[in-house]
Amino acid sequence: MVAAVFHLPLEAEPPSPPAPAAASPSARTAPRAPSVDVPARARTPLPDFGAFWLHVLPPLMGFGLLLLVWEMVALRSAGSFPAPMETWQQAVQVFGDPFYSKGPNDQGVGWNVLSSLQRVALGFGLAALVGIPAGFAIGRFDFLARMFNPLISLLRPVSPLAWLPIGLLVFKGANPAAIWTIFICSIWPMVINTAVGVQRVPQDYLNVARVLNLSEWKIVTKILFPAVLPYMLTGVRLAVGTAWLVIVAAEMLTGGVGIGFWVWDEWNNLNVKNIIIAIFVIGIVGLVLEYALVKLATAFTFEEVKS
Repeated sequence: MVAAVFHLPLEAEPPSPPAPAAASPSARTAPRAPSVDVPARARTPLPDFGAFWLHVLPPLMGFGLLLLVWEMVALRSAGSFPAPMETWQQAVQVFGDPFYSKGPNDQGVGWNVLSSLQRVALGFGLAALVGIPAGFAIGRFDFLARMFNPLISLLRPVSPLAWLPIGLLVFKGANPAAIWTIFICSIWPMVINTAVGVQRVPQDYLNVARVLNLSEWKIVTKILFPAVLPYMLTGVRLAVGTAWLVIVAAEMLTGGVGIGFWVWDEWNNLNVKNIIIAIFVIGIVGLVLEYALVKLATAFTFEEVKS
């Protein structure tokens, strides 16, 4: 390793050319032509095609594999399962007029997605109004943590659809029952992540607040909230993903307008192409919600928490 910093004697400098012969006096006094340094031609950096294909090629191969398996299943089904090209042609027709309305049970896919998003927004908003303050209280006070931790551990593993009959019995309607189901399944990630964030606030911060005799409101707003915000946003992201999963299943059982009801209605009509289209729509909408919340969480996350 040490020898690497030395140069071999032969590599230090090229041998100097031999001294020229003595020139005549007139040659010695003649002015020498000025030397002009010609700069090397600037080289345009070539794009890194290797890194480009490492980012683009794997997703393309994944989608290509999906299409290949899909085509093989369609060939083996003898026409009962639509092929990718047939589904694409149907999707062009479906998205050609996504907001048509011919009655409460015959609406475009756009209206169904908006109805599902509206239910998710209501149920998720109610869960955030209840779950985030509850998480702060449970994480802040040990008595409340000991009181509610057993209840959370008992109710959190329950399947979200198990709460749907309770909602139908209590609220006497399919739409509020679906919102109730979203609420009850979205509240647990926000409560748990917020409480964990409060419990992980360094005790030195709270000691300084006690020395300064800060009120509980200032402790929450000036100390706890900035420190807990990354954990809280993680709980919000998990809750939105769970809510979007649940609303599809809830709408399939309750009916009405929504992407879940649209899937079930197309199954009753034996329109498998629209079912496959609805699966892709559900995945794309969930991906957009996840991406938006990840960007929101990244914008409000401290560097040490990111790592």
